[in-house]
Amino acid sequence: MLQKAAIVNRALDEAVPLDRPERIHEAMRYSLLGGGKRVRPVLCLAACEVAGGWDACAMPAAVAVEMIHTMSLIHDDLPCMDDDDLRRGRPSCHRAFDEPTAVLAGDALLALAFGRLADPASYPADGSVPPDRVVRAVGELSRCVGAEGLVAGQVADLEATGLGNPVSLDKLEFIHLHKTAALLEASVVLGAIVGGASDDQIERLRKYARCIGLLFQVVDDILDVTKSSEELGKTAGKDLASDKTTYPKLLGLEKSREFAEGLLKDSKEQLSGFDPIKTAPLLHLANYIAYRQK
Repeated sequence: MLQKAAIVNRALDEAVPLDRPERIHEAMRYSLLGGGKRVRPVLCLAACEVAGGWDACAMPAAVAVEMIHTMSLIHDDLPCMDDDDLRRGRPSCHRAFDEPTAVLAGDALLALAFGRLADPASYPADGSVPPDRVVRAVGELSRCVGAEGLVAGQVADLEATGLGNPVSLDKLEFIHLHKTAALLEASVVLGAIVGGASDDQIERLRKYARCIGLLFQVVDDILDVTKSSEELGKTAGKDLASDKTTYPKLLGLEKSREFAEGLLKDSKEQLSGFDPIKTAPLLHLANYIAYRQK
């Protein structure tokens, strides 16, 4: 994972040079390159390998999903959203710069993500990623990010915050399948598409991704109530303070941990029909998400 993350970091650095106007590029680079586990792009590269491709085939998609993830964090931290001053152990983008710059930095990263994904020059010159795969990947990413995916989850999350009463388990699952899992799903599915996976393989990898996407959020909720801000690199206890419904709040800590174990088991079952050597990184990433400490 460290090796793949290092490759992704180099690609991200090259994708956003310190160009003019400098302030917006500084803000983009501040948030994009300021740490992060790179789970999404590494998942993208790993899924591509499972499908028979290699890193160069999936790097445009890997870069795109990390840019969009960073955009979502910048916007999520804004005062009009979750109003958080800390991200990845540093001041949030709107604190390090200002709110208008943060909004525009997020917008610019979103536009650049689709530009990198769609640009034929981003791919190997040998034609190993045909245009029809690129077009399919663009459509998939658009769906997972827009009003059917990440945006839908954020809207539902805002509507459910501060109601006084916890939302139902079904509603909570809807929020997190869209707000958190959708982009993890896109990461895996894009990698599978550009790598040349069959439709059946893509759907099995999609189910794997949804399981680990929900798992990621359950673990996040658990860490929020069991770790300090210093350990997490972001504000701990924020969900409780803003009266958000979380899995520990709805199920209790022990049941939340059991739910997480079930999701981990289900995610691994989706990989059972693939080459076990090629799926090893995806299995590792599922374990990493389940047992991470921040």
